[in-house]
Amino acid sequence: MPTNPLPEPALHLAARVENRFIGWRTERARANGFVPLVIPYTSYGGKGWVRVLGRVMLNKHTHRLTGEPTGARGWRSFTSIPVQDARVEVEAGGVTNTITANRSGLLDAVVPVDLEPGWHRVEYRVESSAPTFGMVFVVDPSARFGLLSDIDDTVMMTALPRPLLAAWHTFVVNEHARTTTPGMPVLYERLTDVNPGTPVLYLSTGAWNVAPTLTRFLSRNLYPAGALLLTDWGPTPDAWFRDGTKHKRDTLDRLAREFPDIRWLLVGDDGQHDPETYAWFCERHPDQVLAVCIRQLTPGEAVLAGSGSRAHVRPDGSDVRWFYAYDGAGLAEQLEDAGLLAGSAQQPEVES
Repeated sequence: MPTNPLPEPALHLAARVENRFIGWRTERARANGFVPLVIPYTSYGGKGWVRVLGRVMLNKHTHRLTGEPTGARGWRSFTSIPVQDARVEVEAGGVTNTITANRSGLLDAVVPVDLEPGWHRVEYRVESSAPTFGMVFVVDPSARFGLLSDIDDTVMMTALPRPLLAAWHTFVVNEHARTTTPGMPVLYERLTDVNPGTPVLYLSTGAWNVAPTLTRFLSRNLYPAGALLLTDWGPTPDAWFRDGTKHKRDTLDRLAREFPDIRWLLVGDDGQHDPETYAWFCERHPDQVLAVCIRQLTPGEAVLAGSGSRAHVRPDGSDVRWFYAYDGAGLAEQLEDAGLLAGSAQQPEVES
């Protein structure tokens, strides 16, 4: 073991300022009786392991989560106080592991536990507060099909790429005012019905702060349950802002390593960078992509989103099939014509 380990890289100035501000708020909140509680996020896992996701926040009550009330405007989810470096006990399947939250209070760790495929309950405990409970979906080793979906402008209408509209939808609009993309809940339900045991993951550049709101939106609009894979809000340890494209690419690469036998149906929209990101993944892992579905913004949405010129992007020399439509019904029709929705997609036919 080296006697003089290399020092950790210094935090970016913005991160240091944020840490000081969080520390000041934490002292005031604890003096007023706030205690840590874990907000569980839906997680996923495989044979012998589970990826635990959640966040530790200061809460006024020891027995229940207050958080932002249902139907609250989005800014409330960004005013909670995270607990930095909290030690959390996680119990799943009778096995307890201790994990540590990061500087934003986020929990993201892989713990060893052997669970049967399907849904399981996970218990979180921090300090002397009451335990909270989340859900984890363990993927069957025999699964060969997975559904990975973007959120903004794919399952939820936001016109997000325009910064002012993004801020309006995130901080001001009541969560019940958000509308679902036509036909997408039915399409996802059909895909999961055709392929029992399908892992469903929602990948977005949105902040973890809005995870409870997004979870309620997906449930209210009858989307299949699945883990949210979001990003941290605010400065990163080495930059002013997080890199959304890097987040999506890193997550896709990670899923390719974690589930090498699964072929993914990738669903996104052409208002941001989903086509380019999915094309990048197709070039790196062509054998792990069943097809790509791109929900096209309508001309009006494209103008609001600032994406009026949108080419059909697809990797050269790839056998992966790409489908484009304005809504879920159009994508479903094309998937049916390609034989990917009428029967099981576990063993799809590949065009020669």
